[in-house]
Amino acid sequence: MEKITIGDLRMDRLGLGTFRLTGEACRAAVAQALALGYRHIDTAEMYGNEAEIGAAIAESGVPRGDLHVTSKVWWEHLTPDGIRRAAAASLRALRLDHLDLYLIHWPAPGMDLPAALDAMTRLREEGLTRAIGVSNFPTALLRQAVEEVRAPIVCNQIEYHVLLDQSAVLSYARAHGLFVTAYCPLAQGALAEHPTLAEIARKHGASPAQIALKWLLDQPGVAAIPKAGRRESQEANLAAWKIALDDDDRARIKALPKNQRRVTPPFAPAWD
Repeated sequence: MEKITIGDLRMDRLGLGTFRLTGEACRAAVAQALALGYRHIDTAEMYGNEAEIGAAIAESGVPRGDLHVTSKVWWEHLTPDGIRRAAAASLRALRLDHLDLYLIHWPAPGMDLPAALDAMTRLREEGLTRAIGVSNFPTALLRQAVEEVRAPIVCNQIEYHVLLDQSAVLSYARAHGLFVTAYCPLAQGALAEHPTLAEIARKHGASPAQIALKWLLDQPGVAAIPKAGRRESQEANLAAWKIALDDDDRARIKALPKNQRRVTPPFAPAWD
């Protein structure tokens, strides 16, 4: 598996997203993914599934050093004390002594960003997480974190797929040595019947979802975390690595409308 490496962080570029996986279904899906070879698991306190993920990891027998686990602090907890409590709760639920990557899940309206990032940095300095980052930060907030606060963030996790333009955030991240993790990389299932992707897929003996996923994974500094509960979906996502898109495929995907954002909660920031 190709990895993203920054400092002592080594993360598989293809991971397992777990949003909306809960209870025994979540435990079973994560256990299955680990058995298939996944080593990058993404979760968050808001998902309510860290305990199930922790159980699957503990039962898997996979050495801790081979795993990458990302979690996130919810936007309502972005005070220094709130961040520390949230991190401690996530570690207890996951049965881990440290995270590999800890993210601010969403920027909070009126938040004290320097104080929040200072608290995240302290967690890293204390060894409770290998690295820190942010999620759902548009370019203006990313610039504030990097250039004004000078926080040692390594990642911005954002919604990114073939139907959403994220060129502004991507350009800024690459220029400043950050990587991007794409959540909703399959646009919440909206790509399965997409005619252009279906035509490209037929050419490669693949599925539209695999084409969309490989388009992301072909981009430097981009990881992807599709949610997949079924074994067939997990295997299909792994198999997407084998697809070799050509210039015509990429041109057709580039020409698709890119204004279909799927995730915009009421507390979302102003997007680029």
